[in-house]
Order: sequence, then C-alpha cells, then structure tokens
Amino acid sequence: MDHQSTPLFTALKKHAAGNPVQFHIPGHKKGLGTDKEFREFIGDNALSIDLINIAPLDDLHQPTGVIEEAQKLAADAFGADYTYFSVQGTSGAIMTMILSVCSPGDKIIVPRNIHKSVMSAIIFAGAKPVFVSPAQDANLGIDHGITTSSVRRALQRHPDAKAVVVINPTYFGVCANLKEIVDLAHSFHVPVLVDEAHGVHIHFHEKLPMSAMQAGADMAATSVHKLGGSMTQSSILNLNTKNGYVNPQRVQTIISMLTTTSTSYLLLASLDTSRRNLALHGREMAEQAMELAHYLRSEINQIEGLYCFGREILGGEATYDHDPTKLTIHVRQLGITGYETENWLREHYNIEVELSDMYNILCLITPGDTQETADILLTALRELSKTYYKENNANELIVKVPEIPHLSLIPRDAFYADTEVIPFKESAGRIIAEFIYVYPPGIPILLPGEVISQDNIDYIVDHVEVGLPVKGPEDRYIDKVKVIVEADPIF
Repeated sequence: MDHQSTPLFTALKKHAAGNPVQFHIPGHKKGLGTDKEFREFIGDNALSIDLINIAPLDDLHQPTGVIEEAQKLAADAFGADYTYFSVQGTSGAIMTMILSVCSPGDKIIVPRNIHKSVMSAIIFAGAKPVFVSPAQDANLGIDHGITTSSVRRALQRHPDAKAVVVINPTYFGVCANLKEIVDLAHSFHVPVLVDEAHGVHIHFHEKLPMSAMQAGADMAATSVHKLGGSMTQSSILNLNTKNGYVNPQRVQTIISMLTTTSTSYLLLASLDTSRRNLALHGREMAEQAMELAHYLRSEINQIEGLYCFGREILGGEATYDHDPTKLTIHVRQLGITGYETENWLREHYNIEVELSDMYNILCLITPGDTQETADILLTALRELSKTYYKENNANELIVKVPEIPHLSLIPRDAFYADTEVIPFKESAGRIIAEFIYVYPPGIPILLPGEVISQDNIDYIVDHVEVGLPVKGPEDRYIDKVKVIVEADPIF
C-alpha cells in the first residue's frame, strides 16, 4: 500500500481550500465565530479542518470513503486485519474490546493492575472479573505484568472465560512473553485482548518488544497519541481475525455505540498523518529515541543516589523484554519520594515527568526529544542528587500491596445497588460501591463489589498522606466512601 498517502488529511485540506459556505456545526465556522485570542493562538488552519461528517469527509461511524481508506492503511502499517480509529482515546478502544466479547455474567481474566477503563467496561458488560496478580518487583517497588504460569492457572480454573486481558508493555516498559501467553490462551480457545497503550512504537523496530499483532493477539488498543505523534485522545484498535475469535462487524457496532457522533477531524487527521510517519520512518524514529534513552540511562546511573533499570532486570517470567525508551528513575536512595522528586523538578527546572510513585519517577523518551532536552534532565537530576543524597539516608523500601479483596458482588450489581456514605476509616468489612485507584497510572485498589479490608484502608491512607494521587470516590478527600446498604437482620 502507498504509505505516502494520507487520504483523510488530504481530503480535509482540499475541502478547506475550497472555502465552502458552511451552514453546519461547529458554530465557529472556520474560526470566525470563536474567541479572538483562542483563534490567534490555535491558528486558522486548525480551525478550518475542525469539521463534521459531511459527505466528502466520510463518517467514522460507517466509513466508506477517505476514513475507510485511512483505516486500511493503518491496518497495513500495524500488521492488523482491521484497524478502527478512536477519538475516545485508548480508554474507548479498551472498552470496545471487552464489550465486543463479554455478555452479562461472562468471566474475563484480567491483571489486577489494569487501567480503570477495563473495569468500566466490565461494569457496562455485567461481566465477572477473574483477577490475576501481577509480578511485584521488590527492589523497585513497582508491578510488572502477569506471567504465563499465572494465566495458565487462571485458565485451568476458569476455562469458560471469554477473554484474557494482557498489558504489553506495562507503564514502566516491561513485558512478559506475550507470544507464549497468546498461544496458551488460544489452546483453551480463549481470545487475548491487549492493552497496548504504551506500545505504539514497538511494532516498528526489531529491538523493541513484540507487538500484539506480531504475537497473534486478537485485539489491541494502542495509544498513537502517547508515543506515536498524534494528538491527545486519538488512538487505534487493531484486530486480528485469523483465529476466528473476533467479529469485526460487532466491533464496529460497539465502537460506534461508545463514540461521539461529533467526531473530531483534527484528531482523525492526526492519526492519518502519524500512521504515515510511523510507516515510513518508524524504525528510524524508534532508533533515535532508543539511542537518546541509552545515553540518558548510562548518565543517570552515574549519579549518586539514582538508579535507572535496563535489560539487567530481565530473565524472569514477568520480565521477558523491556522497552528502553521508558526511563524509570528510582530515587529511594535520596531519602525522598518520587512524588517529592516530581514537585522538585517542576519547581526548580520546569520539568514535567510522566508519573511518580513512592520510590520512582517515569520519564518517556520519544522522537520529540533532543540532546538538549536530555541534557536539561541530566542537569536537573545531578542537582537533585547534590541537594538530597547522603550516605545511609535511603527510605526503607516497603512494598505494601494488600491482598486482592474478596469480590462479593459482580461490579455492575455493586455499582447500581442501594448505597450509603460512611467514614472511610470505619469501612472495613463493608462492600464498596465505587472505585479507588492511583492515577496515574489508573490502577485500582478497590473496585465496586469488593469487601474493604483494614489493609486496604491503611494502604490508601498512607498514599493520601504522602500526597500521591489517589482518586475515584465521589469524596475527593477520601474521608467518606460509598458502600452497599446492608439490611438489618429480622429476628
């Protein structure tokens, strides 16, 4: 296929150049009706292609023209049988995957460290999650992925599961053996759905981990906007239909149900052009990012009190491969938290990192980085070390991850049940009716339908007290929590 071509973006430019008289939404009409300051900042070119699904520009909900052509090019670029554009982010694509295969009451095998969008879809579907614990890294205080062994045990206990969800790569860039997991699941006639939010680039370089489509997975939700150059909220859903587990027509129906009818052509055009860039220059772009990341990792590991892991951590079931463009910088030896490090970098160097947790910060290296930005980061980290590093001053590494709570009700039943609000610190033993998760990365601690334990309460309170971003409940301060109303016994 001709990957120089950008059918959708080209059609948008042609339409704008014709300067049509518009009697349709959006009401700003090429920027003339919008705020002056905003228009000057954004620019007339962007506003001229902020359009809707008129006939020359096709319709994302039932594409038959330039959007269909653009999606076929994307499928070819990513080695998929079908590719669907998402303007609802990867969250929308993830929900589409699950709703495409799960019906009320169906079981689905999921890692406990899944993104909250997975649980949203499970609630919508009325499905029952079967949780698999991710492997924990006791040296770094982070979770990796799920292992082949744990998936095998889950499938043996629940051979009637409708799908297995795998994160590949994890937020921190670590991968289990995806091909092995896919082959195992398929031997049980169970499809594999991959959260590939942080892996759009891995398909384009042989030194990067295997992509979902290369591994033979059945569906993969992939964030082009995170690392592939498109605009925020634009993602793709890739399908592999060779094994017969996925119905592309049903997938189109579900993604249409979840998608706004006012689809953003700016987002769609950025997907079209980013596909071109990746197809033509993806290997070169990945090579450039990897070289810069290797330089940074080497320099960071010479700074006192800092450690940035690389391939030396590989060799376990959950640590089969690694994406080097993810820089996880362990700061425990400085005697400060990752959250404090994030704030220090912001205040002193105007640097924003991807995330922080108790012991780490995460920096993403992409084709948008340069030697200049890399050296700014190194200068900042060297000063950070001079400011905080003292021998024997390390924080004690305590990986306090409570046991997965008992699931007393399927999440949908809990979410829609009669509820009451009680003090969170007094909620042990009650069934929660809302989410509590750490975001980023959006990993749930408690889910609707689970029984709250004292361990859960202590873990969450500890996170809140050190300032980590615990979110989810209607009470943003997590003083109160919504639980299922328990009827008094009748004697």
